Amino acid sequence: MATPQLLSDFIRLMLLLAPSAAVLCLILAGVSLRREGGPAAVVGGTFAKWMFWAIVFLTLPGLISWFPSFGVPANLPAGGIGTGWMANLQSDLANFMSNFVVTRLATSLAAFFVLRAILDTIQGGHPLPSILAAMFLLAVQTTLNLIKSYNTGGQFATADVLDSLWNYMAGTICPIAAGLAIVGAIWNFATRRPLLPMLGATLGLLTVSALWKLVTAMM
Repeated sequence: MATPQLLSDFIRLMLLLAPSAAVLCLILAGVSLRREGGPAAVVGGTFAKWMFWAIVFLTLPGLISWFPSFGVPANLPAGGIGTGWMANLQSDLANFMSNFVVTRLATSLAAFFVLRAILDTIQGGHPLPSILAAMFLLAVQTTLNLIKSYNTGGQFATADVLDSLWNYMAGTICPIAAGLAIVGAIWNFATRRPLLPMLGATLGLLTVSALWKLVTAMM
């Protein structure tokens, strides 16, 4: 029995809207980055959860391709959406996410987080969490494109993206974060706060790849 056209178009609609759902997850990840206090939220917090779901949505076909090996038929319909109103809905939602959420809303949220960084400083807090959240929100489209470039499209696409993001974080983000930690150390020195945590963070971020190799070698 052939799959009804309406059902096939609904499946195509959900698959085509997966990147838009990933964008929304990235926005929520940026907000969570500030709410959970900055760098500590990157691993194990709500930020990590939303990042994981963004990767899942972008690699959804690869995950679905595992279902037949479990005895569950999962043949994804090929081609475009045949039902007119569904095709228009998909196009309108994609344009909304691209032109409003990413281009305008994320930028406005980043601006508010910059203001929050100033207010945190006035109240004696640390501006770094708000600044990191603002930087992440301004780079949502770049982050989305980066994840897409790591998507191999196969059954292991989700794991491939996670591995590639780990390498990118260890080789690119961690050195930049180490530089921010030095700035934080200078800030702590100026405000007469402890220096050792920031100096330790700088050393750890610069040697994270070596530490990982050490851990794997010990196993």
